[in-house]
Amino acid sequence: PSSVSAAVQEYLRHLGLQDFPCRLGSWNKSRLNARRSSRAEPAGLEGAVPPGEETPEVLLELLRDQHSPWALPPDCSPQDRLLKEVAVLAPELLHGSRIFQVVKSLRILDKGVEEVDEGLLRFQQLEELVLSANHISRVTSAHLPRTLKVLELCYNAVGDLQDLCAQPPPELQHLGLGHNRLCGPSQEKHLSVDFWPNLVSLDLSFNSLTDLLELVSQLSTLQNLHILVLQGNPLSLIPTYRGFLVDSLPQLSILDDIHIWPDERQQFHGLARQPELIRSEARVVVSIGEMKGLPNPEAFQQLEVGSEGLVITYSYCVTYEF
Repeated sequence: PSSVSAAVQEYLRHLGLQDFPCRLGSWNKSRLNARRSSRAEPAGLEGAVPPGEETPEVLLELLRDQHSPWALPPDCSPQDRLLKEVAVLAPELLHGSRIFQVVKSLRILDKGVEEVDEGLLRFQQLEELVLSANHISRVTSAHLPRTLKVLELCYNAVGDLQDLCAQPPPELQHLGLGHNRLCGPSQEKHLSVDFWPNLVSLDLSFNSLTDLLELVSQLSTLQNLHILVLQGNPLSLIPTYRGFLVDSLPQLSILDDIHIWPDERQQFHGLARQPELIRSEARVVVSIGEMKGLPNPEAFQQLEVGSEGLVITYSYCVTYEF
């Protein structure tokens, strides 16, 4: 599927919420009739059931018992388990569009998704959206539910944050953009408190960010930011990289998955006031250990002076890719 909506429909179909022991059927039809007549809240697990039907407790056991043909796989997500069990206990809650009001976490991983379409807005209670390992290059913030607290977009092709920052979810606490195509120095301006007032965790690892000074000036406005991942960017090659960040962002608790202890913060105290130590260049020394498959120059006899014999010259070009 090329859109998130198409991937969601495929996910729900694969989940089998319309199959036994979920949904309403001959195995639990009296429960529906009872609720229609009483207009009461969904009943619990107790209560007698007519012959030929099953209690909710028995139906739940079919999902939980590892030896059951309808058992959930051991590696299923908490959201999968929740939806299946709701479809057993209160199937009317998942009827039609109501399912979009129940889902709080949505994980669509490695499904070939290219577009984050407006169909996501149907999830009125969505708090966590994980779209990692897809082919997303652009995210329109107007298509994201305002209730989002976690947005994970790692291993995609996002190269510009302008559309994402037009109307970002105001309550977002974690933004994961690791392993994308963000290039500096044009993207740092989108990483300030003006766009992410409640951000606690930010993953920008393995992009192409280069301007450490500009990035720090923007991140310093995020007073709630406690976790930051920047490893894998060119700016992380700067010798004073970690010390400069630790001293510049006193609110940080974890940098590149390493806890910042008080003694480390004391060690780098004052480094933030020395931006001249931040160099924008690096020197790389490459040593060639061994080359195979090339003619040995010693195998050719040198011609005597004045000789008119044919001279053969060899030249080689070695290319390095970083």
